[in-house]
Amino acid sequence: MLPLSSMMYNLATGEKRVLTSWKSYTDPSPGDFVLEITPQVPSQVYTMRGSTRYWRSGPWTKTRYAGIPAMDVTYANGSVRIYWHSGSDWILKYDALLTSCDIYGECGPFGLCVPPKCKCLKGFVPKYTEEWQRGNWTGGCVRRTELHCQGSSTGKDVNVFHPIANTKPPDSYELASSATPILFTEDCHQFCLHNCSCLAFSFINGIGCLVWSHELIDVVKFSAGGELLSIRLARSELGGYNRKSIVAASVASLFLFIVLGSSAFGFWRYRVKHKANKSNNASQYAWRNDLEPQDVEGLNFFEMNTIETATNNFSLSNKLGQGGFGSVYKGKLQDGTEIAVKRLSSSSGQGKEEFMNEIVLISKLQHKNLVRILGCCIEGEESLLIYEFLLNKSLDTFLFDSRKRLEIDWLKRFNIIQGIARGLLYLHRDSRLKVIHRDLKVSNILLDEKMNPKISDFGLARMYQGTEYQENTRRVVGTLGYMAPEYAWSGMFSEKSDIYSFGVLLLEIISGEKISRFCHGEEGKTLIAYAWESWCETGGVDLLDKDVAESCQPLEVERCVQIGLLCVQHQPSDRPNTLELLSMLTTTSDLPSPKEPTFVIHAREEESLSKGLITDNEISQTVILGR
Repeated sequence: MLPLSSMMYNLATGEKRVLTSWKSYTDPSPGDFVLEITPQVPSQVYTMRGSTRYWRSGPWTKTRYAGIPAMDVTYANGSVRIYWHSGSDWILKYDALLTSCDIYGECGPFGLCVPPKCKCLKGFVPKYTEEWQRGNWTGGCVRRTELHCQGSSTGKDVNVFHPIANTKPPDSYELASSATPILFTEDCHQFCLHNCSCLAFSFINGIGCLVWSHELIDVVKFSAGGELLSIRLARSELGGYNRKSIVAASVASLFLFIVLGSSAFGFWRYRVKHKANKSNNASQYAWRNDLEPQDVEGLNFFEMNTIETATNNFSLSNKLGQGGFGSVYKGKLQDGTEIAVKRLSSSSGQGKEEFMNEIVLISKLQHKNLVRILGCCIEGEESLLIYEFLLNKSLDTFLFDSRKRLEIDWLKRFNIIQGIARGLLYLHRDSRLKVIHRDLKVSNILLDEKMNPKISDFGLARMYQGTEYQENTRRVVGTLGYMAPEYAWSGMFSEKSDIYSFGVLLLEIISGEKISRFCHGEEGKTLIAYAWESWCETGGVDLLDKDVAESCQPLEVERCVQIGLLCVQHQPSDRPNTLELLSMLTTTSDLPSPKEPTFVIHAREEESLSKGLITDNEISQTVILGR
């Protein structure tokens, strides 16, 4: 919202003033989303998608919204996304939709969203068990033990309240009213206890006592902040067992002890008998056991003979390529589905950790600009990932081939650039997991039959919590030339380190030149240094690959060169975030001027630096940094 603008709801007349989204970044006509204030007391903010609730702020506490722990008094207007003007440009200061838990009712009635998963509130179980296990949580949960509240005189003897800290209060609340003032949490507790219809309560400073008499929907648990919510349960749910329950538990414990003892003895005999085969089998089962069903929902486990048949026993004629992880083969399943099989190399420095990381991460990520995983195979020493097959292989097979580069004119290159940016936005902002890729490069961009780009290879990716400067790692992984300076030298990675890699990738797509092989003039200028010189002298248009120069829009090329230079700025704070990046690529708004990139390694320096660390630009590397 601009200064002096406001949202409102007139309780007397029903008149309201709302915010309506644009249809797209470039089309300002009314879109699908509307942000509005509710007439509840206290009020809250909804984002509506048509007639469906999409996001909810939680009740207004006079200084903040109770469902937004990150909000303080400076966010008094409560916008979903708030930008501040620094004097030269707009800076994103707050974004309401950070995790899947921000989606309204993600976990259904009586479900508790703990990013990135759902679980049932204490005393409740999934309503539809099979759907819940598949990750469809919208059916919610039902009470395990029914309440038997008999009125104000005996209610306290039958029911108890279970507190949950750091929550976003559920929707459909009511402000409690009583003959005596409700000034403290205990007053709120007693009010709810003696009212059989009261299912939960929360005393919130600035509001007072909120109570719930209907199903609890849109409950989120934060790592910090939020409110204390107390839910009504049957006393037995908190340990009030009778003698029969104690006897049953004792019998169950004895039975469990016998079973465990027998299992331990059997396992000991098994180890003695099969000691020779222990290593292979243990390795296989350990890998499988690390894959919990909820972590890889919808993923297929293929048999090795199925994959061997599909790839003609991994024949050389079916080999698509080679990387740091291992080899990739084309295959065809019996039903005719074409697949790409990534086979983990036993000699790879990247092993189980990267393999497991890619399975767990990419099985949860779905976007048209991300490669889709179909399943995996773990058998003995073999570890395979099975992906959708993409006809046009990787971007580098076109970009750096003197003949095939003619097939991707400027329009196709610009579409590829935008597609990669959309995939990156999904990883950083829009997916239920927030992911830093850490190895974005041309060989990890695959192309489908329509030349649409898909980001691949998530073995080195890491999840993060949405802060700009998130983590420091002793284990630096990636590819020299694409690594941001702060990551290469100190191990700091963030959204901005992926932006740096994108900037290098963007300059490679424009020029058709490889970052690791480019050397211009007697001074041996790197691609980044040459791009800077080109932008200063001609606006950057002469950086474009001469083979596609006739198909270009010069202003579009110049804009992309400038964006590329902004992405490779030395200081992370000078680079755009992913949201700003996509806006730059899809609009014609004014761009800030880049500073001269300082992370420029000349050919001789690069040769010296890389000795002992890398052998080829195509292979992702791991570098252990001393402290």
